[in-house]
Amino acid sequence: MVTSDSAASAPSWAHAVVTGGAGFVGSHLCSALLARGATVTCVDDFCTGTPENVAHLMGQTGFTLLRRDVTEPFDVERPADLVLHFASPASPADYLRLPLHTLETGSLGTRNALALARRHGARFVLASTSEAYGDPQQHPQNERYWGNVNPVGPRSVYDEAKRFGEALTVAEAASNGTDTAVVRLFNTYGPRMRGHDGRAVPTFIRQALAGEPLTVTGDGAQTRSLAYIDDTVRGILAMAASDLRGPVNIGNADEITMLDLAHKIIQLAGSRSTVEFIGRPTDDPAVRCPDITLARGKLQWAPAVSADEGLARTIEWFRARAAA
Repeated sequence: MVTSDSAASAPSWAHAVVTGGAGFVGSHLCSALLARGATVTCVDDFCTGTPENVAHLMGQTGFTLLRRDVTEPFDVERPADLVLHFASPASPADYLRLPLHTLETGSLGTRNALALARRHGARFVLASTSEAYGDPQQHPQNERYWGNVNPVGPRSVYDEAKRFGEALTVAEAASNGTDTAVVRLFNTYGPRMRGHDGRAVPTFIRQALAGEPLTVTGDGAQTRSLAYIDDTVRGILAMAASDLRGPVNIGNADEITMLDLAHKIIQLAGSRSTVEFIGRPTDDPAVRCPDITLARGKLQWAPAVSADEGLARTIEWFRARAAA
């Protein structure tokens, strides 16, 4: 087991299991772990992830793709020393389409992933979310804030699945001594997002590249804090390499309104698109910004990729896909 994420002591594991490993964040984790010398088992049922996301890893020594639904008990062939539980529909389009599966993945799936970690004596990291804070009344949000969540609203299937997953993870550590951690991810974006997944960044980029109006909900004054995927992956692996239980916020504290984001993407894409205002979804948070004091102090981690740089990279990835 490793102790830090410093350049002098890069974290490494013998065998990591990544549930949801063919998803957006999960596939980047698989790549990063392989690059650090780990063997990786990617577990995915492809309800939202795609084989295309890990196609570049197929055939690489040390990579195994296991098609499984984590709501059913599962195991892996080799001893594992790290389990990253990232299986879950994560975008509004997905969790509103798959409400029961989202709840089951957060409950049964988390239980089964925890059981795997317990059997193997592995470090376990749960991917939670800024949605655990709901529509926050504290700003920015630190890990001591309990949140303001509507437990029966349309977003509750995702919000409460993650909150339950956190509770289950903490209970597992207390009851069985399993080495667990919780990270709360804030608005991660980058290559391999799906253009129609309902989140702002891929939606705006898809629309800008097609010359369509960018559909900004409400008046566009609501804010988000965007974290580029490379920064998020570094934060997750720093948490995995630590002895912290969490939860720990992993995100970028630079806040932007949705209207400003739309105009920034139009500019970076060189698009002639305009902005069109549409209705705002129920329970859509008015503000979203992480307090990352804990991650900075305990993990020696901070985001390094600016919004302009990260968005430019993401736009070029979408542009290349459209041209292929």
